[in-house]
Amino acid sequence: MSLRERLSSLRQTLRDVAAPPSPVPSSVPAPAESQVVLRSVEHVERLPPEVLTTTSNVAYDWDYSAKRAELRTLYEKSKDLIWNARTDLDWSTNVDPESEIVADSFNPLFGTDVWRKLDRKTELPKLRRHMTSYILSNFLHGEQGALLATSQIVASAPTTDAKMYASAQVFDEARHVEAYDRYLTSKVELIYPPSKHLKQLLDTVLTDSRWDFKFLGMQILVEGVALGAFGLIHQTAQEPLIKRITHMIMQDEARHVAFGVMSLKGHYEGMDASELRDREEFIIESSRLLRDRFLAQEVWETVGLPQAECEAAAANSVMMKMFRKLLFSKIVPNVKRLGLLTPRVRRGFEELEVIEYESWEASA
Repeated sequence: MSLRERLSSLRQTLRDVAAPPSPVPSSVPAPAESQVVLRSVEHVERLPPEVLTTTSNVAYDWDYSAKRAELRTLYEKSKDLIWNARTDLDWSTNVDPESEIVADSFNPLFGTDVWRKLDRKTELPKLRRHMTSYILSNFLHGEQGALLATSQIVASAPTTDAKMYASAQVFDEARHVEAYDRYLTSKVELIYPPSKHLKQLLDTVLTDSRWDFKFLGMQILVEGVALGAFGLIHQTAQEPLIKRITHMIMQDEARHVAFGVMSLKGHYEGMDASELRDREEFIIESSRLLRDRFLAQEVWETVGLPQAECEAAAANSVMMKMFRKLLFSKIVPNVKRLGLLTPRVRRGFEELEVIEYESWEASA
């Protein structure tokens, strides 16, 4: 397939992904094996546990009546759609970690001179395994960030409606961490540390004391990009287990983005200019970090490829530029819906070349 045909296919895939994912079937065939399997797993870099000092507030709400009916409805829906990562996924599926689990077109080197020079029998299989690990490892780390941030939302959100749904999302995020960790450990057998761009963003979200920053950073930005990436991977993946995992997680993520939009609706109307400026700068800087987290800078030297040449090839890849832009198809419409597509944010999105998505339908 030519580069033009692949770009056309990628555009159409994003259009398909824009539609809400179909529900998870109520009856899933029981997997052949449902017990947790422990095995040795390789780490590119094993990081020690880390403690962040935060100043998050804890907010009581003594009025337990429903003030936002749509949030209570979302909470009820989340209870109906709970799934079990241990029993609802077929962990007996045989996976070749050096196969094209994640489509080659998501590799930042795809179609470049560096890609064309790869040995198809030795270098390409190794690179595929490492890219799969890099992408899924950062999904895993992002899910842990979401787990921590949403647990903070339970405490700091001002209403019972938000606290109740956030508690359901905490359980969602725990399942996501479980599923990605098990896939990486038992199938890919390789885990990467978090991208420095993702880590910086997670640190900012987790340490800021303002409750709306946690919604804006996690529910709108991180979850919005994740939903776009999951959709692309689900549409193109050939490996059935990761396809199933991605589908089930997408179901949850769509509700998480909706939760953020519902909770922040009207919050920024009439906000003080200095406070609004903080949100504008946060959106712009976070968007840059999210764009750059997919360039896989940490992979090239690890697999023995020339770092500088690979970084230059990835930065100039037409396919990767398209992929990174498409990820914002979920973010830009929701930022606009919240009234945050101000002239300053608009200029930021124009510099990132993603302002075209302002006319796309919002995700929630």
